[in-house]
Amino acid sequence: MSEGILSGLRVIEAAAFVAAPLGGMTLAQMGADVIRIDPPGGGLDYRRWPVTNDNTSLFWCGLNKAKRSVCIDFSKPAGRELAMALITAPGEEAGILITNFPPRGPLDYEKLRAKREDLIQVTIQGDRHGGSAVDYTVNPRTGLPYLTGPATTSDPVNHVLPAWDLLTGQMAATGLLAAERHRRRTGQGQHIKLALEDVALATMSNLGFTAEAQLGRERERVGNFLYGAFGGEFRCAGGERIMVIGLTKKQWSALRDALGLDAELAALGSALQLDLDLEGDRYRARERIAVLVASRIGAQSIDQVSSAFDRHGVCWSRYQTVGDLVANDPAFSDENPLFATIDQPAVGRLRVPTIPLDFGRGGRLRPSPAPLLGEHTATVLKELLGLNSAEIQRLEQDGVIGMAGT
Repeated sequence: MSEGILSGLRVIEAAAFVAAPLGGMTLAQMGADVIRIDPPGGGLDYRRWPVTNDNTSLFWCGLNKAKRSVCIDFSKPAGRELAMALITAPGEEAGILITNFPPRGPLDYEKLRAKREDLIQVTIQGDRHGGSAVDYTVNPRTGLPYLTGPATTSDPVNHVLPAWDLLTGQMAATGLLAAERHRRRTGQGQHIKLALEDVALATMSNLGFTAEAQLGRERERVGNFLYGAFGGEFRCAGGERIMVIGLTKKQWSALRDALGLDAELAALGSALQLDLDLEGDRYRARERIAVLVASRIGAQSIDQVSSAFDRHGVCWSRYQTVGDLVANDPAFSDENPLFATIDQPAVGRLRVPTIPLDFGRGGRLRPSPAPLLGEHTATVLKELLGLNSAEIQRLEQDGVIGMAGT
């Protein structure tokens, strides 16, 4: 088992898709022993795209790094008993479950609590009523698809990043660790319920979107402009697209200096009766500012722009494809301590990340691959439940459990 800041903590995961598996992986990448339970043959997300040519899910591999894999058939009574026994197995740092499946059967909190009173269970739900929801159904409710996309369209535009799943996964890990700390202090367990929709609604409020609407202001759609200050997309002489930001006063000053626009921008501010040192006034003048910025950037090569911007400390970035990122960007390389190249079973050599948190003294754990489905079934059943080889073989013959390669 790996070392790490959470070494010794054991978490059972019964989950699919993004939020709960991400929460489990976050803990595993800090050293927790996260044991994922799937049905023999794989669960709901075992073939989720993107996939390799032979249908191995890169999605599944990506969200299950550093975990152990056990296959148990919940549809069989013996399987349900096994799962409950693993979840409630003894140990001061055990008795913890993270799931986004309905809390019934072997995942029923009260049934589990009857076996272990101090159980900690994190149940991720779609909405607060326990209903089904995913990022692509929650996001329309937030109103963001009417703020995303070109300013020239009134149609909703969905983005491809599952933002609410990602936030929910991190919040699930945070809630689990808070409950574990509480249990250490009081001996009490918890059933933590976390709704994907609630995470989205809270975030919309925390960022001021809902307050703005309550005050009767309808936010406009501004395409690739930065809302509330100056920032936008521009093209260099060779056609390369870049994003330039002047949010803070320091960033704005660096951009002006790098492009030699002090005189022109001073004249523009005077003509519009706006103080362009104020971010709100920069936003009001964004289209006029953009004309000046575009004229300077459009007359220079990407190398000239890059040199000037980096010399002056401009906040900027170049647009690139995922293929460009993988092939050419030093941030996605073994030079970055976030990444290492590993052998991922059933896929091959991949450069993958560990957790972005750097704890300083302990550093980061080296990235670990996702397991083969059922790779650790026998080991876990022996280790945690004391089953012998004959008992494990009988369970496999009865179809209650599955092993890697079966």
